[in-house]
Amino acid sequence: MKPYFTLSLPQRGKAAVLFFISFLVLTGCSQENAMQTSAPVPAVSVYSVQAKPIGFARDFVARTESSKEAGIKARVEGELIARHFEEGRVVEKGQLLFEIDPASYKASLNQAQAELESKRSVAERAKRNLKRGQEVSKKGFISQSDLDKLIAEDLQAKAAVAAAESALEKAELNLSYTKISAPFKGRIGKVAFNVGNIVGPSVEELAHIQVTDPMYVNFQVEESEFISYLQERNGSDEPRNVPFDITLKLPNNKFYDKPGQLVFADTQVESGTGTIELRAQFDNPKGIVLPGLFVTLFIESKEKQSLALVPQSAVQSGQQGKSVLIVDNENKVIQRFVTLGRRIDAMWVVEAGLEENERIVIEGLQKVRSGVEVKPVEKVVDPVTGTVSDLVK
Repeated sequence: MKPYFTLSLPQRGKAAVLFFISFLVLTGCSQENAMQTSAPVPAVSVYSVQAKPIGFARDFVARTESSKEAGIKARVEGELIARHFEEGRVVEKGQLLFEIDPASYKASLNQAQAELESKRSVAERAKRNLKRGQEVSKKGFISQSDLDKLIAEDLQAKAAVAAAESALEKAELNLSYTKISAPFKGRIGKVAFNVGNIVGPSVEELAHIQVTDPMYVNFQVEESEFISYLQERNGSDEPRNVPFDITLKLPNNKFYDKPGQLVFADTQVESGTGTIELRAQFDNPKGIVLPGLFVTLFIESKEKQSLALVPQSAVQSGQQGKSVLIVDNENKVIQRFVTLGRRIDAMWVVEAGLEENERIVIEGLQKVRSGVEVKPVEKVVDPVTGTVSDLVK
């Protein structure tokens, strides 16, 4: 009996190939379904966006300067015989700092005193002679020329007394200069000369004293910015009581804990740079801010608006701009483009694109993409350091 149909060898080969392909397809689909069923939902760290009142701000490279300083110099020449302070310490106004050997200046003072006494004696004799001459001249016992001579001698004697008095004052002043005192309260620096050295007006300063409380911070602004500032204040250039918060970031990237105030604006534009010199003042009771530091000065408007802050680690950059990954109420990931403002420590200010309490991915960004379901794990972020830690409930 013949079969209903037969397969030739080529037809049998084709059937085998089709059967094998069908087997692979079915097997692959089965494996894919199994993978989709068994793949776990990825866990990602999320941060609930927080907002805070933030004003318009600008930052400037600035440099600190002592509010008062003076070089301590010798005003007379002589041997330095004593130092009465410790380097780097605060000294009081009028405190004795140095002593120069006073011996020669005491001798000069004694000589000036003796010279003055001698001149006064001569002047007294000339005065008496003139008085007698005037009395006898009325009786005709002395010629007019002799009387004129007595008048001249009296005037010369008085002038000699005045010169001797000036010499005495100078000698007293020079003697006082052998004791060098602090002109004001401040911190005194390193001493340039040791006891035993010869010092005087022609040599460099003995030490330098500075007032560091308060401390000045000098910076420059563009002329256009300064003009806008004046226009906002109706032309008033009075620097105090400006509508800004002024803060200072130190070289260790930490903010100084005292607020500042604007105390000076220059009266003209620097022609070479097109900028205006300004000065802020900060209280410095602990002496933390030293003169000569390069710092960052922040000026922020007191008129503030609530803006979101996000960790720097959450922000992604692409051809279309900056974006973050949002986790919605269904735990699905959504890419959101944002407009960033300035950076505050480890956080970016978001000017547009985010609302407070929205959840953004801060760790595990490489494991997810838009549209993927995730398992969000709430974290907290230190706004200063950016350190991520577990949320304590």
